[in-house]
Amino acid sequence: MRDAYHEELDSIGDGLVEMARLVGSAVGRATTAMLDGDLKLAEDVIAADERVDDLQRELEARAITLLARQQPVATDLRIVVTSLRMSADLERSGDLAQHVAKLARLRFPGTAVPRDLHATILEMGQLAQRLMAKAAQVIITKDVDLALQLERDDDAMDLLHRELFQHLMDDRWKHGIETAVDVTLLGRYYERFADHAVSVARRVVYLVTGEHADEIQPPVTPPVEGV
Repeated sequence: MRDAYHEELDSIGDGLVEMARLVGSAVGRATTAMLDGDLKLAEDVIAADERVDDLQRELEARAITLLARQQPVATDLRIVVTSLRMSADLERSGDLAQHVAKLARLRFPGTAVPRDLHATILEMGQLAQRLMAKAAQVIITKDVDLALQLERDDDAMDLLHRELFQHLMDDRWKHGIETAVDVTLLGRYYERFADHAVSVARRVVYLVTGEHADEIQPPVTPPVEGV
């Protein structure tokens, strides 16, 4: 019975990793759809979000069943409760990737992103994907130092977000109000996506240590090159 119980705990972790990988792929593909004006790819990303939602529902059902039947305590209880919170972060990340794809679909056959901002949006999309890949690695390895690095890695996204606003506030902006709104929304989607990746990593810190991430001294080693 206990072996089956721990297998079920492990399956919850596996579900979280799959969710993280799916939403990381989604934000990368949504970015490509946006910049290339690829309607088919945008539609694929939008449709694929249903799988993320299904995984969250399945994970919640397993977690509730474990709580009801096994009444876990101590570390096991922390795993179940923290996993529920991580699944919510990942589901919201999937929604944000879907928002990018929906904006790409809305502006087809054009694009919401002016040519002079393509590089910035591409970098934000790639960074979002790398952050979520690292979050998935943190779920697998339970590496607290790696988890704490994500918060510093996220600083790069904040810098890119500010860069977008500098373009929008520049007197030389010539792309109109609608495009300004689109770019503002896109910046927010990527910034929030990165925040959810950080949140997942912070929850792993709590899962492993019982302490919140801001109560732990961050590692002194620099982030891995390329995030």
